[in-house]
Amino acid sequence: MMSGVKRLLAEDAAFEPVERIAGDERCGLLLLCDHASNALPERYGDLGLDGGQLSRHIAYDIGAAWVTRRLAEKLGAPALLTTYSRLLIDPNRGGDDPTLVMRYSDGAIVPGNARADAAEIERRRTLYWRPYREAITGQIAVMQTAGKEPMVVSVHSFTPIWRGHPRPWKFGVLWDMDPRLPQALRKGAQTHLHFRAEEIGDNEPYDGALEGDTLDACATPLGLSNALIEIRQDLIDTSANAFAFADRLAEALRTPLADPAIQSPADFGSRAAGNIGRA
Repeated sequence: MMSGVKRLLAEDAAFEPVERIAGDERCGLLLLCDHASNALPERYGDLGLDGGQLSRHIAYDIGAAWVTRRLAEKLGAPALLTTYSRLLIDPNRGGDDPTLVMRYSDGAIVPGNARADAAEIERRRTLYWRPYREAITGQIAVMQTAGKEPMVVSVHSFTPIWRGHPRPWKFGVLWDMDPRLPQALRKGAQTHLHFRAEEIGDNEPYDGALEGDTLDACATPLGLSNALIEIRQDLIDTSANAFAFADRLAEALRTPLADPAIQSPADFGSRAAGNIGRA
């Protein structure tokens, strides 16, 4: 498990809030990791939290970055990962979501966010949140220009226990308007991850219909097949475990990648249009 907190300098001209992994623009898959890091820019210090809190799931999705990078390697897919903690600003929330900057998260008060006013939240949107969204839309456009509409898969992880209750799932697939890729991934999780049906969440442990989230804003308006996958953190809490999991998950992704019916865009209207860059 990641320990300690990296220090980033946001004002440095070299700062980049997005980690970009190059891949085959025609591979048909774009990988995202919204909560890849627990890093904080230098000017924000530790947001008033100790290292133990910043190593918890409240700061980032444990193991998700390892899985994303390995999937990109195995499948030759481009990938985009955030380089900052979700406690600074949550990349997977709409630009005007009240939980965009959390003041309290799973039992932890975040002192550095207590006085974040509208101007400060806009500053964080400008420096961190918006560049990630723009990187996604830009990468999708590049892949479309290359001649292949990409599926978009966002990699997340979840805690085995939530508020004292064990969670029965090992793997979850979250989705909203398009069942094509989620159905294929749930089937693939049985075949390649060897999970029983009851261990695979269908819009569990969370509901995938979150207006303004990354996929809702960047993939659904374009009709692109998409899914958010959730992996139980104890299965990927070391790099070795995460790489082994990703190797099996890569095989589960190969089937939808080869299916034109899943690859082709669908028409779901423009409900999410306009969320990108919205203040």
